[in-house]
Amino acid sequence: MTVQPILPITLPPVQDYAQEGEWLQKALQNWLDEEFIPEAVNATIAQRATQIFVRQRLEGENDLGSLVIAIVTEMQSFDFRESFFSEFAIANAVSDLVLSSLGFMNIP
Repeated sequence: MTVQPILPITLPPVQDYAQEGEWLQKALQNWLDEEFIPEAVNATIAQRATQIFVRQRLEGENDLGSLVIAIVTEMQSFDFRESFFSEFAIANAVSDLVLSSLGFMNIP
């Protein structure tokens, strides 16, 4: 049995950073609110994760795996005590939302 490496997923260049950030923040907060229960902290989590994502994209990062690692790494300093989520759940949700928006998968 031969193990094949997972190929990187390169996102297309951003056309409008503000629009991409606004979309991601809304989509992520909706996902957070629907996954368990709506909580005030969800807006803060979505805002912080979006800031990381957009900043990385502004710096030229287009590899989705690297973007996920950046979110995990930087969200480790976030206080998740008031949330059901963790930095890993947030980074994975961002990845799923981005992939879905590109037509790679369909998130209910």
